[in-house]
Amino acid sequence: MVYNHVGPDGSYLKKFSDGYFTARYKNDWGEALNFDGPDAGPVREFFVSNAAYWISEFHFDGLRLDATQDIHDRSRTHLLVELGAAARTAAAGREILLIAENEPQETRLVRRHDQGGYGLDALWNDDYHHTGIVALTGRREAYYSDYGGTPQEFISLVKRGYLYQGQWYGWQKKRRGTPSDGVRPEAFVTYLENHDQVANSADGRRLHQLASPARLRTLTALLLLGPGTPMLFQGQEFAASAPFLFFADHVPELAESVARGRKAFLSQFPSTAAIQERLPPPHAESTFERCKLDVGERVRHAHWYSLHTDLLRLRKMDPVFSAQGDASVDGALLSDAAFVLRWRAPAGDRQLLVTLGVDLQLGHAPEPLLAPPAELEWQQLWASEEPQYGGRGTPAIDPSAAGLVPGESAVVFASHPRGPKD
Repeated sequence: MVYNHVGPDGSYLKKFSDGYFTARYKNDWGEALNFDGPDAGPVREFFVSNAAYWISEFHFDGLRLDATQDIHDRSRTHLLVELGAAARTAAAGREILLIAENEPQETRLVRRHDQGGYGLDALWNDDYHHTGIVALTGRREAYYSDYGGTPQEFISLVKRGYLYQGQWYGWQKKRRGTPSDGVRPEAFVTYLENHDQVANSADGRRLHQLASPARLRTLTALLLLGPGTPMLFQGQEFAASAPFLFFADHVPELAESVARGRKAFLSQFPSTAAIQERLPPPHAESTFERCKLDVGERVRHAHWYSLHTDLLRLRKMDPVFSAQGDASVDGALLSDAAFVLRWRAPAGDRQLLVTLGVDLQLGHAPEPLLAPPAELEWQQLWASEEPQYGGRGTPAIDPSAAGLVPGESAVVFASHPRGPKD
């Protein structure tokens, strides 16, 4: 739901009243909406009622609120608080999810009202995406320049949600983010692809076309088993071959302006210079048609589809991975390109070994997270390099003993009672 601006064509709000807009705030997409100035009451009612409308009349499961940093409101009760309350009332006892996109990473959006928060349910985690892209593609251009795609960054993402919680952010030349203390891990929506980012890659190619298959399988395991709320972009689960290009249907004058703006946006990525003159026109019907999914690829790309279904089944059925926020998770570096995550819960311990580089030789590893719980041993549950996923197989591994973990792979272990002694 886009409640932060209206487009330059097709909106007739000004025909009714100039009070819908304000010049007090800067907006990334034109005039800011008036949520706190003179005549703001009817404007607020218009948008709050719209949110309730989708929930009550169409029974939506929730709303994803676009670019909430451009919903400017200094009222005693912020519009997002009022909108959220109206949406939950409209649900009439049915559980809904209210998820915010918020570029400055303001965690107050998901904090409780009694903590000064807005009471929403979740926030998109751009830090997770940006680190993942660097790890998968090696590209550190533009807004990826403040990320290294390193094991330490993934450990911090799993344990703390955002990477930037008030530190200096070089790309924007200012501090970015707010502390995440006390925010439950499921309040962070994690992803490796979304509509904005795939379209922003100029030619709309998806990660399976840009990254090593083994490394993508590895980070898919981290995404789908991690404590955040994972999000998959349409077709990601079966490695869709269709691109997702930037497309828009506008009147001719506006269409040309959009095409110019598209090239200007991509100029921040030096690697796209060679293809900027060959970009598909956003307003061409053929650009849209190329983006349609072929769901038959669920069968033809069965190794990718089974990777995702098996991981989601493990997340749902395993008593530790399904608990997530109720389990404690810790992590440690094993090398410059490998790390371990460990979940502890009443149902037992789980461990995820991740290698993003060459084969990892276990043994002589003074890391306590590798040790099994007292009187128990590790049992291998799942591995990303299994042949059914397009991999080359994984040897039997005991994380607490000498052995080899294949490069660019993820392996899951569960604590298990020791077998009978020989």
